[in-house]
Amino acid sequence: MSSFIIQGGRQLRGTIHPQGAKNEALQVICACLLTDEKVTIENIPDIRDVNHLIELLEGMGVRVERNTPATVTLQADDLNLDYLRSDEFRKKSQSLRGSIMILGPLLGRFNVGYLHQPGGDKIGRRRLDTHYVGLTALGAHFTYLPGESSFKVWTKQLKGSYMLLDEASVTGTANIVMAAVLAEGTTTIFNAACEPYVLQLCRMLNAMGARIKGVGSNLLSIEGVTRLGGCSHKLLPDMIEVGSFIGMAAMTRSELTISGVDLPQLGLIPEVFRRLGIKVQQTGNDLLIPYHDHYEVETFMDGSIMTIADAPWPGFTPDLISIALVVAIQAKGSVLIHQKMFESRLFFVDKLIDMGARIILCDPHRATVIGLDHEHPLKGIDMTSPDIRAGVALLIAALSAEGKSVIHNIEQIDRGYQYIDERLNRIGASIQRQ
Repeated sequence: MSSFIIQGGRQLRGTIHPQGAKNEALQVICACLLTDEKVTIENIPDIRDVNHLIELLEGMGVRVERNTPATVTLQADDLNLDYLRSDEFRKKSQSLRGSIMILGPLLGRFNVGYLHQPGGDKIGRRRLDTHYVGLTALGAHFTYLPGESSFKVWTKQLKGSYMLLDEASVTGTANIVMAAVLAEGTTTIFNAACEPYVLQLCRMLNAMGARIKGVGSNLLSIEGVTRLGGCSHKLLPDMIEVGSFIGMAAMTRSELTISGVDLPQLGLIPEVFRRLGIKVQQTGNDLLIPYHDHYEVETFMDGSIMTIADAPWPGFTPDLISIALVVAIQAKGSVLIHQKMFESRLFFVDKLIDMGARIILCDPHRATVIGLDHEHPLKGIDMTSPDIRAGVALLIAALSAEGKSVIHNIEQIDRGYQYIDERLNRIGASIQRQ
């Protein structure tokens, strides 16, 4: 288990460029299974989850060419479907939540797939019902294999269907869409997730020859086709990294430029940080976060305490709730952080309290942060990263703290943030990897 040793209290300065979007990468990589032609993906982040997914597909027989460190070409023209029953595939797929999105493409193209309980962050219950309901509506059958603790999923032929999803699941929507593009007839998905990741996936599939209407909305209409071809696709900048860097600049009293952010795809993210009192200035396609001696949380019109809550897109993404919480620690004023989707995502606040933060954990979903207004710096401590987003929130806290902090289990951070120690050290941080 590796660790970061952070010497806190240093101001950062300069320009940082966000990596390609992790969540988009996991979807579009799986989409290569829908065709036997080459699919080239640009702006790929060099992170654990993405690399593990590519290795998983490579084990299935997908040919992988690394054109540049950030560009990969995938060709699924000679797959070994027997590999799906192997212990190696089961272990690898169970270590990565994104592996579930292999299922939709396999069903669409080969009429068979296997579902093993995927891994990922331990942030509470993350049900798979949306995948099951959507694929079943298309004609898939799930057969439980007790000796393998997994499901065989099969169909004679997927057929288009109308479905109203009970949850706007991003991975669920992606899986259903990838299955439906090769189904017979028309599929209508209402209450589809409409995050930029899904928008990008649909654009890519249309470039491959799919017929998807309503792209970017929560009502998708998909007319099935008989085959898809290859394409080239470029990932968006990672909006979670952009939000993390906004919060990092404010907490460390730094002036940072975040370059190439693709502002229209950030949704409410800049506005939510403005509600926390942070100035976010647009210059072309870049964001400038100026030096903040202080930043003050807004109140609602009636004077009541500001609430920051996550919601399905275009609401505030749950992946930045941990960052908003840690940034509020040094704000002036108080804020209620409401994490609606995952009941274990706020449990890392005990480490922030040990560092000197004033936080009341109301219940598993809500925490009240009473801002310190930089009157008292946080102090460095030893801690452990429980998941990707909490890990970066703890890193931001450590960068702002007095003295030395140690963060263990940084493999969690590496799952989602590319060379984060090297990139931050180049703009003035002091982070040592051990």
